[in-house]
Amino acid sequence: MPGTKICILGSGNWGSSIAKIIGRNVRSSDRFSPVVNMWVYEEMINGRKLTEIINTEHENVKYLPGHKLPENVVALPDVTEAVKGAKLLVFVTPHQFLNSLCEKIKSHIADGAIGISLIKGIDEGPDGLQLISDVIRKELEIEVSVLMGANIASEVADEKFCETTIGATNQASGLIFKELLQTPNFRITVVQESDTVELCGALKNIVAVGAGFCDGLGFGDNTKAAVIRLGLMEMVAFARLFCKGQVSSNTFLESCGVADLITTCYGGRNRKVAEAFVKTSKSIAELEAEMLNGQKLQGPQTSAEIYKILQKKEMVDKFPLFASVYQICFEGKEAKKFITCLQDHPEHM
Repeated sequence: MPGTKICILGSGNWGSSIAKIIGRNVRSSDRFSPVVNMWVYEEMINGRKLTEIINTEHENVKYLPGHKLPENVVALPDVTEAVKGAKLLVFVTPHQFLNSLCEKIKSHIADGAIGISLIKGIDEGPDGLQLISDVIRKELEIEVSVLMGANIASEVADEKFCETTIGATNQASGLIFKELLQTPNFRITVVQESDTVELCGALKNIVAVGAGFCDGLGFGDNTKAAVIRLGLMEMVAFARLFCKGQVSSNTFLESCGVADLITTCYGGRNRKVAEAFVKTSKSIAELEAEMLNGQKLQGPQTSAEIYKILQKKEMVDKFPLFASVYQICFEGKEAKKFITCLQDHPEHM
């Protein structure tokens, strides 16, 4: 029997780091096909196509320079060709491109295919907020798990030890993806609260923006610890408001919860750009263009989606940290007033 074919949809720094793991893992397993397709958004780098560079030099020189990709990872610029025959789809594109991507591939998906989303963000839906996995489920009519955790891409590529969480309502699917992705230095726990796991991956970016404001204002580590704690409280409260199934505190103790939150508030692009936002007079959009090498910032956009929902439910005052991040990023509220959302938090009343 031929092994199960895999397609990775996306090739930024996170997608390329994951391709490094998957490419190696499939070679030592008879469950998976040894050749892994990776869809790459075609770009010209010094007069050469990025796909050509990846396929000849086995390095994503733009998004993950200095790391060799396994030779069995094949870069393809045509997404319909990339997904052909693939039964395991790994989604790791910027979420802004997801709808158009799904539109292109939906008539080319293999029967019985399942997906896993590594995309941290949320989308606008009919009720105000839609999880990325729900977008994929709705557009492609396939089962989708999620992977979220304290996983800075460059550290995963460097094979530094870290943990991550797979949220899978179907335990068997979760275990297949665990087999595909786990290594001695990339340890995976599978839990069933998929929506909670995914929501953690989106909401922690809002808190990280708040942490960046603290750094820009010179508030110190004690203040940042308060931001992390109060931010986590708001994450739990929002998950209980939004998720239809059970939301247990234990899920927030997995890598997708408190670990990812801490990592993002001390490292990560959202914290870094938010700090620069306070220290310069530049807009979020300008800083994103200057600092992120073509990558997208999730925190401010997520805060805008969350704010809309809180307004609809007349609950803005119960989530002052989330609200304050939105107001500073988009409504001209002074960053130095961020401290008031901590001082006057309902937790302290």
